[in-house]
Amino acid sequence: MALSSRMPELASFEILLAIAKTGSLGGAARELGLTQQAVSARLASMEAQIGVGLAVRTTRGSTLTPAGVLVAEWAARLVEVAREVDAGLGSLRAKSRQRIKVVASQTIAEQIMPHWLVSLQAAATRGGSTAPEVILTATNSENAIALVRDGTADLGFVENPFPPRGLGSCVVAHDELVVVVPPGHKWARRSRVVSAAELAQTPLVTREPRSGIRDSLTVALRRALGDDMRQAPPVLELTSAAAMRAAVLAGAGPAAMSRLAVADDLAVGRLCAITVPELSLRRQLRAIWVGGRTPPAGAIRELLSHIRTRTPTARKAGHQTRIGDPARFGDAQS
Repeated sequence: MALSSRMPELASFEILLAIAKTGSLGGAARELGLTQQAVSARLASMEAQIGVGLAVRTTRGSTLTPAGVLVAEWAARLVEVAREVDAGLGSLRAKSRQRIKVVASQTIAEQIMPHWLVSLQAAATRGGSTAPEVILTATNSENAIALVRDGTADLGFVENPFPPRGLGSCVVAHDELVVVVPPGHKWARRSRVVSAAELAQTPLVTREPRSGIRDSLTVALRRALGDDMRQAPPVLELTSAAAMRAAVLAGAGPAAMSRLAVADDLAVGRLCAITVPELSLRRQLRAIWVGGRTPPAGAIRELLSHIRTRTPTARKAGHQTRIGDPARFGDAQS
């Protein structure tokens, strides 16, 4: 029997659950990445559609009505089943074609993914099987998240300082940002130690807004200097590590870059690493997918299991960067 016209969409139930969890429309909006006005409008539309009041709105927050509590209990079961179905459908798609569309931030795509893919192919050959076909697209972290959310990509790898909301994720590697200048720069001639405040006040060569590297540096500066920290406008905004490296070498200004991307330059002295003792520039690199805490079965899980059970390190310019983490998927976030 067909569902009645009074049955809300799944997204409406997710909004009700977010209101129940956070206790306010604003909190639900932050949880879901929406505006408060959008959450309020969707709640009002849902109440009108089913003909029952679900929440009482006050200046101190929002409380579910008795009917709202009951609907939220049903919604929790419905959303959980929907996630299982969504993950299962994704697994069927992956198994049927053994092809994974992967999007990765540029540092991961250029510096780490080739190692993972080559070793995956070698492991499959040793085992007498065929490795999944991986179609890799390099982009920035923000776009990678968007492409995974809308289903354009099956799996993403990002450098954001925090896990993206609403997606399953797990840490697959660790990296470190390093502030670099050419040998003739003034910072290279004074024991290579710079304060966090001086770095924040210096126009830098940066990636575009919302890129993982840029966001990671901003978070590190705020942790050291406080949330009211203000950064100087960039001297250049560029869309790739190669362009940033060339700009720094040309004397445009300092930059914070992945140590992986400049390891060779540091090793031969083309660039100098500047010490900023107040900053913690270590960062986690994550895989992301649509679904729950466990990656979808099939080719996606096969690739991630291979990555996460590898333990070698890439030794770059005296620094160890982990390119595998044996932690279990039970430690993933969603």
